[in-house]
Amino acid sequence: MMARRKITLSELAEKVEITPANLSILKTGKAKAVRFSTLESICKVLNCQPADILEYRPEKEQ
Repeated sequence: MMARRKITLSELAEKVEITPANLSILKTGKAKAVRFSTLESICKVLNCQPADILEYRPEKEQ
């Protein structure tokens, strides 16, 4: 979605008011959770719906 909107990680981080490091964690799928307020801000900036940027991946059994 960022590529479609032609926005960089640092630009998005600034507009969403989140650190680039934390946004990178979200982007790479390494985050354990995301606040609804953060998700809302990202969707507002990217003009998209949560389903456009989220994907469900079941955890692997250990």
